[in-house]
Amino acid sequence: MMTKLGYTVFKRVTTARLLRKICLLALTVPLLASSAISLATAKEKEYEDENESYVIGLWGDLPYSDLQATKGVPNLIADMNAQNLAFTVHDGDLKAGNSTPGSVTPTTCSNALYTQGLGYFNALKAPAAFTPGDNDWTDCDRPSNGGFNSRDRLDYERQVFFSTSFSLGQRRLRQEVQKTPLCLSANGTGVPCVENRRWTVGKVTYATLNIQGSCNNLCDTAPDPQEYAARNAANIAWMKETFQIAKSQKSVAVMFISQGDPGWDLTDGTRAPLRDPKTLAETDGQPDGFQSFLLALRDQVIAFRKPIAYVHGDSHYYRVDKPFLDAQGRRLENFTRVETFGDNAANGTNDVNWVKATVNPCSREVFSYQPQIVPGNRVAVPSP
Repeated sequence: MMTKLGYTVFKRVTTARLLRKICLLALTVPLLASSAISLATAKEKEYEDENESYVIGLWGDLPYSDLQATKGVPNLIADMNAQNLAFTVHDGDLKAGNSTPGSVTPTTCSNALYTQGLGYFNALKAPAAFTPGDNDWTDCDRPSNGGFNSRDRLDYERQVFFSTSFSLGQRRLRQEVQKTPLCLSANGTGVPCVENRRWTVGKVTYATLNIQGSCNNLCDTAPDPQEYAARNAANIAWMKETFQIAKSQKSVAVMFISQGDPGWDLTDGTRAPLRDPKTLAETDGQPDGFQSFLLALRDQVIAFRKPIAYVHGDSHYYRVDKPFLDAQGRRLENFTRVETFGDNAANGTNDVNWVKATVNPCSREVFSYQPQIVPGNRVAVPSP
């Protein structure tokens, strides 16, 4: 059953039950074993104030260096914790694409990397959602990252971050999980894509999708077409089902969160694959791990008619725009792409920031966005 919370109820149940349960984090890593966690478990009938506005936090592609891990991200988390957020979402990449020789924080795909990430998420006061990134699983087969099996690392992430139907964070939000065994494990068996999640707050439906950079696992060190095909079919099914749920609940908007930047047009080859915006076919000669998903998404966007936000990372460049066109070359007016801030390791904590999204179910566009430049992370122009 889809979990749906009015925001007033959401705030009440996630705060009043702070001491209701002590969750021992024994996921395979002995971290924060005594953390007090409250669970948002409001019954679906407890709808009220569904029209109330609320704020969420979006971030990703962090940390990429020791400085970002020890200073930048803690500063960012403190900045989020100082604000009244309904929930946060990290859109993937817990590390850089390659390890850093001599680093004092985890920069390969060892188990310690995921322990560090879990610590960040559970330091957030608000419920913390997460979707994996290519640097923390598909690219783990690079020698510089330890030469791990990519599927094995995703299996491990599923154990660490997705072993329950709740989000992470000091307050927790119940989520719907994709339980059909459509994805492939390291041993080749079908397993649930438990990283694909869905939840509703107020009148807006949210969903995460495991869509990756590095051609969505079709290029780089060890391409895996079988894994891609299975996961891509799962993502398309989850996306379509999310629209069905949103329609049945009369949601006023949908937000998807994934990691990879699929490329939307021919304008920005420095940050994304080049793509014919009408046919959605990739034009740069690289394996195309996105076209079939984008074609299915476009059909659903047109049919839904209401506002849709698509949040991703990967390209490390904050922007809010409308790059999605129909087959005739007309802009899809109800679709907005939001890319979160990401690493700028050459300049330390320079881009270790986040995006505040205000959700107003009564407004025409529903979502509005404001970049949050963390004062302690300013480098070029220090905070006054």
